[in-house]
Amino acid sequence: MSVDGAVLAGDLEPRALGLVLDWARAHRDDLLANWERARQNQPLVAIPPLQ
Repeated sequence: MSVDGAVLAGDLEPRALGLVLDWARAHRDDLLANWERARQNQPLVAIPPLQ
């Protein structure tokens, strides 16, 4: 999955894909911040699971 919700490889069942997309939308800023941390070889911050 990309940060914008595109499936890059493989596939998920529709329900699972919906849950992943919901979670990614709710945590988009956190995901982008972690992407920047990863690019700078810094430790990532845990992102809470979907509740």
